[in-house]
Amino acid sequence: MNWGTLSRPQRDASYNNSAAVPNSAEYAPKWLAASAPLRAARPKLVDIPYAGKERTKWDLFPAKDAGAPCFVHIHGGYWQRNSREVFSCMAEGVAAHGWSAALPGYTLTPDASLTEIVAELRLALDWLKANGPEHGIAGPMILTGWSAGGHLAALLLDHPAIAGGCAISGVYELGPIRDTYLNEKVQLTDLEIETLSPLRLPQTAKPLTITYGTRELDALVQSSRDLHAKRSTLHLPGDLVPATGHDHFTIMETLRSPTGMLTKCLQRVAEDL
Repeated sequence: MNWGTLSRPQRDASYNNSAAVPNSAEYAPKWLAASAPLRAARPKLVDIPYAGKERTKWDLFPAKDAGAPCFVHIHGGYWQRNSREVFSCMAEGVAAHGWSAALPGYTLTPDASLTEIVAELRLALDWLKANGPEHGIAGPMILTGWSAGGHLAALLLDHPAIAGGCAISGVYELGPIRDTYLNEKVQLTDLEIETLSPLRLPQTAKPLTITYGTRELDALVQSSRDLHAKRSTLHLPGDLVPATGHDHFTIMETLRSPTGMLTKCLQRVAEDL
């Protein structure tokens, strides 16, 4: 793809996951409805603030065993939509295997810059490392994220609290985003493109599984392949896992299922620690 020769509509389409999947609008309401009873059953463990803003809160789902692995999931939405409340149901897969789960919220663009979002999430992980044990979460933390959350998971893999990760359908080079509709709210700076693109940064020697659906947009597929290739050149641990037949949204159902492909990927990450 010769990016420089594409029109603005063609560039927009290269990253528009919602337009690429005809029934994409069905997923967030479905996941939110499935997540509501999980959150309602734990009123003292949801909406726990880690900072002073409206969205800077944790939802925690401790396992019976405080030392069990913890699934830490960063939601997607191109840094400008969705919330942690939508994605609690994604913990169902690993919870069936005795894991804890923790889902952080963060301020969305344009109310926060991408730099500020990353800083919030680093603060969130600091909080979880310090305060997780008193809430029943003391095991190794496996950081996951989907879409924009995949980008953030790859970026935050270096945090001392994190033992390993799984980046799902992410964007790991931010440069092209500035040439699309997404940047109307994200407003990337030159410095952010340089310092917040995982493909431009030193890589962390922790296991990172990188996965994408084979029916994803080409730009996301290539970004995933490029990040894995860079890490492989450095002999760093982590698999590249194409999810055959899945698009940007159905891939998440394999995370929600106790027997799903992504649930199995997380189990392998934990086993290899």
